[in-house]
Amino acid sequence: MPRKKVAPASGSADAIKLDAKKAETLKRNAAALVEYAVTARNIATHLGIKARFLEQFTLSLRLREVLLPVPGISDSIKARLAKKKESFTVAEVAHMTMALAEMPVEDDPRKQMAPLIVAEHLTERLQAEIAAIGEAKLQKAQKPKIRTDPNTDFQFKITLIGSKPPIWRLIQVADCTLDKLHEHIQTSMGWTNSHLHRFEIGRKQYADPMLMEEDMEEFGYIDSIRIKISKIFPKDGKKFTFKYEYDFGDCWEHEVLFEGCHTKTPGKKYPICLAGERACPPEDCGGLSGFYEFIKAIKNPKHKQHARMLEWSGDFDPERFDAGEATKAMKKGLPDWRNE
Repeated sequence: MPRKKVAPASGSADAIKLDAKKAETLKRNAAALVEYAVTARNIATHLGIKARFLEQFTLSLRLREVLLPVPGISDSIKARLAKKKESFTVAEVAHMTMALAEMPVEDDPRKQMAPLIVAEHLTERLQAEIAAIGEAKLQKAQKPKIRTDPNTDFQFKITLIGSKPPIWRLIQVADCTLDKLHEHIQTSMGWTNSHLHRFEIGRKQYADPMLMEEDMEEFGYIDSIRIKISKIFPKDGKKFTFKYEYDFGDCWEHEVLFEGCHTKTPGKKYPICLAGERACPPEDCGGLSGFYEFIKAIKNPKHKQHARMLEWSGDFDPERFDAGEATKAMKKGLPDWRNE
């Protein structure tokens, strides 16, 4: 009967030799780990991501136990290491990596091995995070950027939300403030600038401080007079939509589709209304529901409000629209009420 081989004891010479060999390899990498951590921190500073939390980065209980007694790790980080689900920033992971790699050499190589293995793990996560961010920035840099010089125009399609069939305009304008874009929307649609307005772009709202007054601070509006459209629209020219609301009582909400930029056609003067359909509702008609009741009344001589509505609105054709007239209104602009 063959004899079974007995595994060497954990403290045998062979085990110690094996641990010592591995620890020696890790110790030779310690200087490289410190150098990489410093480089990673510098790159993170340059990219502006030092305070960014590493995505999908977790530290097991065992790794946290290795990190907690490391003398070079700050007390604030140790306090968070003691919590199970705390996440860490790029700068904090670089800090922990350097602290691990700079630990004094232990007499027992097995004690030195664990911190350096953890340091290598942190280094790999740092490398992956910074590489991913660098790649994203490179792709962004390679995308075509909007030209914001005088030879570039911005194209928008404005649609009155909820209108059926849709009431819309297609316009091209030079780079301008959001306040000026408000004016272009008003004149191309056919509104009279008789009420308040605001833009909602992403999660931010923009408005005129002279009109909103104390509401500017209360509702967190951004000054639309000072913000240029070239500063807030996608730099790659990609289409996107935002909202423009006029008259908070009737709630005329418009979907504004940014369709991109074009090189200006020589000889053309901007702004221009390229196309559109249907007349703008009359001011103060009660929103969309009131507008469609108004249409029913003026189209039906037997409607009880027919005569009254015709007297109020005059000659109104809901299908009438002329892009040339809209362009003339855009070029004329709105009255300068601020200096009145």
